[in-house]
Amino acid sequence: MTISMPARLAGPLARTLVVATAAGALLAAAPAAAPAAPVAPAPRISAPGGFVMDARGGGRLFAKAADGRRATGSTAKIMTAVVVLEGRPDLDRKVTVRKAYSDYIVSRNASSARLIVGDRVTVRQLLYGLMLPSGCDAAYALADTFGKGSTRAARVRSFIGRMNATAGRLGMRDSRFDSFDGISNGSTWSTPRDLARLGAHALRNRVFRTVVGTRTYTARTVTRGGGPRTMPRWTNTNPLLGSYRGALGIKTGSGAHAKYCLVFAARRGDRTVVGAVLAAPSAAARAADARRLLDRAFGRAAAAAPARGGATG
Repeated sequence: MTISMPARLAGPLARTLVVATAAGALLAAAPAAAPAAPVAPAPRISAPGGFVMDARGGGRLFAKAADGRRATGSTAKIMTAVVVLEGRPDLDRKVTVRKAYSDYIVSRNASSARLIVGDRVTVRQLLYGLMLPSGCDAAYALADTFGKGSTRAARVRSFIGRMNATAGRLGMRDSRFDSFDGISNGSTWSTPRDLARLGAHALRNRVFRTVVGTRTYTARTVTRGGGPRTMPRWTNTNPLLGSYRGALGIKTGSGAHAKYCLVFAARRGDRTVVGAVLAAPSAAARAADARRLLDRAFGRAAAAAPARGGATG
């Protein structure tokens, strides 16, 4: 169509009409915007505290009383492992099992790796004993071995001091440790946010990832007399391994004050999600909470991913 106009209007007005006509054509040709997808409601969890984050960017995916301080139970052993591994130890170094470690678990009625007094075990084996059956005897052995001091008590105090120093360095402002295993003397606490942050940090270590992702492990130790001993098989207490797609571990915890805790992680594709629930009412409830939160986290991550080659990741 040809638009005619007086010569005196053929300048700026003509250009304005051409631009307006072209813009209208583009708007008419553009597809209508798709309606916004409904936002799924936040999952309900039985635990009074929970937090889930993206391991790579640290973005929050879920929070419920995320900064509420609570007893940790054996999830504190994540920090025990981190302190040991950040010292880059010789994993094949032999450690002699002392009677003090055995006496400790008996006096505290604590979870045990069933280490035998006089046996020599490697640091690697102690890490498996720490994280799979949640052995407080293994935790004691590691603290005694890697703490500094001329007495066992001094070495343990030194090791716990390093746990707190590491927490400070990682920005865990609402966490404090007074034991190497989470059996608190009244001054061990953390939060879902801090423990998720700790879990994400720990997963950067290859040895840690291997240990916490192992479902069963059998240690072969050296007896006091120098002969071999095959220990009873250790089974990982983490309920997600083998039952949740992409589960990586990390650590359970429980106790009279802690109730039932779980620091968990899973990976699907190039996404890793880390979370924590504290003070769930039962072992079954903490596992159900973690599954629910992971399902939501992976669903949200997938929905938020940018298009790649016409498909969403």
